[in-house]
Amino acid sequence: MAKISSIQDLQEAAKAKLSKGVYDYYSYGAMDMITVADNSNAYNRYQIRPRVLRDVSKIDTGVEVFGKKYAYPIFVAATALQKLADVEGEVASARATTKNNLVYSLSSISTSSIEEVADGVSTPNLWFQLSVFKDKHYNLSLIRRAEKAGYKAILVTVDMPYSGRRLPEFRQPLTVPEHLTLKNLTSLGSKEGSSEYNKDSVYKRVVDNINSAFTWEDLKWLKQQTKLPMLAKGILNPRDAELVVLNGLDGIIVSNHGGRQLDGVSSTIDALPNIVDAVGGKIPVFVDGGIRRGTDVFKALAFGAQAVFVGRPNLYGLAYGGQKGVELMLNLLFKEFELAMALAGCSSLKDINRSYIQQTPQLTCKL
Repeated sequence: MAKISSIQDLQEAAKAKLSKGVYDYYSYGAMDMITVADNSNAYNRYQIRPRVLRDVSKIDTGVEVFGKKYAYPIFVAATALQKLADVEGEVASARATTKNNLVYSLSSISTSSIEEVADGVSTPNLWFQLSVFKDKHYNLSLIRRAEKAGYKAILVTVDMPYSGRRLPEFRQPLTVPEHLTLKNLTSLGSKEGSSEYNKDSVYKRVVDNINSAFTWEDLKWLKQQTKLPMLAKGILNPRDAELVVLNGLDGIIVSNHGGRQLDGVSSTIDALPNIVDAVGGKIPVFVDGGIRRGTDVFKALAFGAQAVFVGRPNLYGLAYGGQKGVELMLNLLFKEFELAMALAGCSSLKDINRSYIQQTPQLTCKL
């Protein structure tokens, strides 16, 4: 096999190892996948404007978030069903991520439990992503489990009152193999414990229990139930960013759910600057979606992101080589990002700002 030298290489290698059904589940988005494509393509609409003759002999990639210093502003996003890619699943991803002193965020819809992931890592750089279900007490029980296990923040998904229309899921619903379970959801729903329930498609299992009546008041109530930092994941509109601040939350993740919800929405890098402006530095802003290169990380930070989250690249690394594959994925991004900083003339993250970015000039042709 050819040497893996980019995230694109890693994706192709993962595609060759995964079944079509699992690869489609990981890689596909809503409807025609316009937003999936634009999440990545949008980064090409911005150019880096380097500064020269700067001392870049030493590059400091460290970032501080909620009082803790991390090695890089490159965190791992919550993604579901990771044991479909590797036998250790989320534990392998978390171990690779925290070993590098980064944040790993665990999905509610995981094949390893909150406790298993916490027990599997030596550094507790764990955040928990909460999908909001109809049963508020169940939501609260997940937060309590995360608190007890030592997780450091709660990410509340706010862009999923319904699940997006992902066509492969309609054509051939993905079922979880019998030897796997959704470890955090074993007591969710009225059919819990029945063989029929265990064989339900993931789509049906989650959708049947999602709370489509979840509002700002409910989010505010959730925030009041924990002392952990709580972030709203799934913000694209500046007005909603302002409401996140007004309701006392601690951070925002600019996200369109990897293009898996409403097709045709803004790419996250296009939405990011307006969200940062709306927040005005009151709380940190993060971004996910479409990040495949170190230069993408640089551009996101230039627009004001505190750090980025990568989702599918983690899955591709996991499918390619388990924990070692995730470490490979991260190291590719580390090296590319360090080089981008050096060649742009930035020796630390505080040097990176919007003056380093311009929109790609539009080509015009005269008739």
